[in-house]
Amino acid sequence: MALTRPKLDDRQFQDIVDEAKKRIPHYNKEWTDHNVSDPGVTLIELFAWMTDILLYRLNQVPDLHKIEFMEMLGITLQEPVPARAPVTFWLSQPQHVPVVIPAGTEVATTQTETQGSIVFTTDVDLRVEPPAMVSVLSRVQSRGSGEPSYRDQNLRRLEAGFGGFEAFSTVPQADDALYFGFENDLSRHVLGFEFDFDPAGGAGVDPTLPPYVWEASTGDRDTHWKPCAVEVDTTRSMNTGGRVQIHLPAMGKADFKQGNLYWVRARIKEISPREQREGMQPFEKTPMLRKVKVATWGGTTTAAHAQVIRNEYLGQSDATPGQRFILQRKPVLARQAGETLLVQVEGRPPEPWTEVPDFSESDATSRHYTLDSVTGELRLGPAVRQPDGTIRLYGAIPPRHANLVFAGYRYGGGQEGNVQAGVLNTLKTAIPYIARVSNREPAWDGLDAESLDSAMMRVPALLRSRDRAVTESDYEFLATQAIPAAIGRVKCLQPRPAEAGRVAPGQVYVLVIPRLPNPGAYLEPQQLELDPADVAALTAYLDERRLLTTRLDIRPPAYYWVACRVQLRAAPGVPQAEVEAEALRRLYRFLNPLTGGPDGKGWPFGRALFVSDVYQCLQGMPNVQFVRGVRMFAARPGGSAQGEPAESIDVIAHGVIASGAHEIEFI
Repeated sequence: MALTRPKLDDRQFQDIVDEAKKRIPHYNKEWTDHNVSDPGVTLIELFAWMTDILLYRLNQVPDLHKIEFMEMLGITLQEPVPARAPVTFWLSQPQHVPVVIPAGTEVATTQTETQGSIVFTTDVDLRVEPPAMVSVLSRVQSRGSGEPSYRDQNLRRLEAGFGGFEAFSTVPQADDALYFGFENDLSRHVLGFEFDFDPAGGAGVDPTLPPYVWEASTGDRDTHWKPCAVEVDTTRSMNTGGRVQIHLPAMGKADFKQGNLYWVRARIKEISPREQREGMQPFEKTPMLRKVKVATWGGTTTAAHAQVIRNEYLGQSDATPGQRFILQRKPVLARQAGETLLVQVEGRPPEPWTEVPDFSESDATSRHYTLDSVTGELRLGPAVRQPDGTIRLYGAIPPRHANLVFAGYRYGGGQEGNVQAGVLNTLKTAIPYIARVSNREPAWDGLDAESLDSAMMRVPALLRSRDRAVTESDYEFLATQAIPAAIGRVKCLQPRPAEAGRVAPGQVYVLVIPRLPNPGAYLEPQQLELDPADVAALTAYLDERRLLTTRLDIRPPAYYWVACRVQLRAAPGVPQAEVEAEALRRLYRFLNPLTGGPDGKGWPFGRALFVSDVYQCLQGMPNVQFVRGVRMFAARPGGSAQGEPAESIDVIAHGVIASGAHEIEFI
C-alpha cells in the first residue's frame, strides 16, 4: 500500500472563514450581518487569508525534512552538463608556418536585441600545420590477373603540371583509389586540393553525383579508413580543374606501399540501388589527373558550452572553522585539472587545497573543502563537539588573513547550449590569420542542472544500491548516474552458473547504447560506437563500486541490422514522396535500439523480430490504401539488404535490432 503524506493542517481559506462566522453568535449576539460587505466579515477574511498562508508554510515541513534527510545521505543536485560541438577555424589563406589557436578561445552565437549570445570555449590547443605531401599512388586493376596493383606517380612533375596519368583503372572498378601520403599528422584539418583534370576523361558520370568517397587512414587494425566530410568539390566529378576541400577525421599512420605515412584517398564506391535511382552513374572512362597542389585551410577542435574564470578572489580567512564563500558565477561545471582552491599566506607560495564530497574522512590536518556546483557555495571543514566534550576539526583551517583564491572554474552548461549547426559564427577575440569560425554539426550533450524533484526520485534507487553494484539493476542505475549525458540506454547481464558455460565466474556485462541527438532517425553504424573516453570513465566509476570477485566488461550490444522492402499503394492524389517519408520514419523509429520496440523505449534485448511486427508498425498509416507485402532481410551495418528474405530474425540475449536501408515500392 502506498504511503500518503498527511497535511499537518488541511483547512483551507473558506473553512477558516466559515468556522469564524459560526463563532460570532457565541461572542457577539448583536452582530447579525454576516455578508461579505460587512466590515467585520472583511476583517475575518483578512485574518483567514493570513492564517491560510501560515498553514501553507507549515505543510512544507515534511518536504523540508525530506531534503534534510537527503543531505544526510550526501545527495546533492547534479551540476549541468555543457554541450559540445566541433568548431572549425578557417584560415584567411593557406600559411607556410603552423597557426596555433590556443585553448580557451571563445566562440559564440550572434547576439540579438532580445537574446544574448551563447558562448563556447575550446578545450585544447589547435595547431594547424601546412601539409607535407611526399607520395601519390593510384590503385588499379591489373588487366591480366585482375588483382589490384599500385602505381607510384612522380610528385614533382605532378605539382609542376608536367604530369598526367590515369587516376584509376582504364574502366574504373569498385575500390580503385587515388592515394595521397603525408609525413605530418593532419588530424581534424581542413585539407584543400587544387586539381587539374583533363576534360576528356571521367566520362559517364553525373557531375553533381560523384561515384567516389574521400577517406583517411586511422592506423586502427579494425577500421583502417574513416570517411571525410566534403566541404566543396568544384571538379564536377573529376571532369575539370577545380578545388576540393575535405574535413579530415583523427588520423593514424599506415604502413602502406611507400612507407609509414598518413594517407588520404579518393575511392570508387559501389553504387547502391537507391543511389542509382537518384541518378548516380559509374565512370565509363577513368579521369586523367594532370596537376595537383595541396594546402590546409583550417582545423577543427571541440568546444564546450562554458566560460572560464581564472584566479577569482574569494576573501580572507578569519581562522574560524566552517567558513563559507560564494563564487561569483554559477552553476559551476565539473572541475578539471588545476581548478582548485589556493590559500595564499604572505611570504609563502600559494598552497592548493583538495575538493572532497564531504568531510567525513577529514581531520585537522586535511586541506579539504567542498563546493556545491549549483549554488557555488564553497565550505571549509567544521568543528564538532565529541561525546567526551572535546572539539574535533573536520578539516584544516587557513591562517588568519590568508587570501583565498580559486585558481579557475568553468560555468555555463544546460540545454540552451544544444544549438543548431552553423550558429557558432562569432570569434570573441581576434586571432591572426583566422578569417571565420563555424560549427558544421549541431552541439549535443547539454543537460540542465538537476531539479529537486528529480533528486528526490533518485533516493529510493540510491537506498537500494547504497552506492554499491551487486544486482543487475544496481549496475544499470549507477551507470546512468556516472555519465548521464553520454548514455542513452544501458542493460546489465549476469550469466547464471547454469548458463555461464565457459564464462568466468563473476562475469558481468554492461551493455551501453550511446545517447544520440536524433535517436528516432536513420542511424549510421559509427553513431552507435562507444566513445573510449566514456568507456574509461564508466569503467573507473563502476570499478570503485563492484564486488571484488566481479569481472566487469563494458561493451556495446550486438546489433542485428535489418532492411525491409515494403510494397504499398498510396491514396489517390497524395504525393508518393510524402508517403515514402512517413513509411521510412515509422520503420526507422520502430526498428531502433533507442526508440524501437512495442513500447517505444528501445528494441528489447534478446527479443526476436517477426514480419508481423513490421506490419503492425505500418498499420494505420495515413494516405495509404493498403500494404501489399513486406520482405525482411538481414543487412550490412547501416546498409542495404543481403541474402534471402526471412520470416523472423532471432536475437541473442545481448542483442538488439537496428535499421539498415529500407526500401519503399509503390504499386
